[in-house]
Amino acid sequence: MARRKLTAEEMEAKVAKMKATKAANKAKALETLGLSTTRKKVRKTRTMTPEQKAAAVERLAKARASKGPSQNKMISEHVRNLPDDNPLSLVNVRDWIKENKELLKSIRDFKDSKDAKERTQYQKVETYVSNLEAYLRNGVYLDFFYGSQMQNRITHRVYVMAYYPDGTPKRSIGWWYPDVGIYTQEMANEDRQRQTVSN
Repeated sequence: MARRKLTAEEMEAKVAKMKATKAANKAKALETLGLSTTRKKVRKTRTMTPEQKAAAVERLAKARASKGPSQNKMISEHVRNLPDDNPLSLVNVRDWIKENKELLKSIRDFKDSKDAKERTQYQKVETYVSNLEAYLRNGVYLDFFYGSQMQNRITHRVYVMAYYPDGTPKRSIGWWYPDVGIYTQEMANEDRQRQTVSN
């Protein structure tokens, strides 16, 4: 038995019914998955007249002025109070963090390298950045080096002297002492010569 050919109106009604069924099935499937079927409306950007822009700029400037300067409450008070010309000041340390994070991005491939020197270099820079960030948080400087490329070495400072039983002071090379300043290898050699002569 041959099918009867549908008229244009019947065909249109059939297509509309198929589309409605498909949409209903899709909505039901999305609902079982827990997904939303409604689309978010896209907000159109509002165009401002020059007078409105000027008023908005004025309001923003007034709000910024009332806010005041940044308090840096997340930074340790010890670090906040350092003057900007201090080598370990907040300004300098933030610059070093920024430079070394950029360096970390550029040597990212060294992290999983087969060459031990490259892995060590990556780990050294990564540790330096984490130590600098810890210094900003708690005020305790953990690294032995400082500077943008770790070019300077931290000098230890002795506040209370220690002495051997015979009365001679205990000293370590590279440390700062109140009576001699930085104790060098030459000073250590002179002290050894004095001890051998006295014995």
